[in-house]
Amino acid sequence: MRVTGGDLAGRKIVVPRRADVRPTADRVRESVFARLGDLEGQAVLDLFAGSGALGIEALSRGAGTALFVDRAETCTACIRANLEALDQDDRSQVWKSPARAALARMARERRQFDLVLLDPPYASGEARGALEALAAAQLVAETGMVVLECDHRHDPGPVAGLRRSDERRYGDTLIARYEPEASSV
Repeated sequence: MRVTGGDLAGRKIVVPRRADVRPTADRVRESVFARLGDLEGQAVLDLFAGSGALGIEALSRGAGTALFVDRAETCTACIRANLEALDQDDRSQVWKSPARAALARMARERRQFDLVLLDPPYASGEARGALEALAAAQLVAETGMVVLECDHRHDPGPVAGLRRSDERRYGDTLIARYEPEASSV
């Protein structure tokens, strides 16, 4: 797998050898990032990070910092190796943590992100809970956005505090974009 755009375009990303890691297809990543616009200097959260491909793509395209969160040691070790190989480890943090625990920690630390990339395991049902936690803790900056990748059969639907502003289907994959509702920020 390779970075599709930005300063690191064409550089290789290693993917963990785990049955539950499903990297976002190159064409889907290209499409997602083409629709995001300028990421210059943005703070990015890559939740359920897997290989870190989405967050690395954001860094390649100008994001200032990225926080990668995954619960599996094999994934966080892979992300660290990718970041080091791509010389991006100075702009990144990697947390080995379940998503809910990491979101609670971020809320205590009063963090905010300009871009949140969510790619939970497809059949896990974790998308809705993560979206609700992001909104409740106001972890998404007022002008920020959340990009969710999930199986279209597990669409989380409406989420209090977030407004779905766009959605696209790529086969079984749903990419939904959310923005904070004005009243929740």
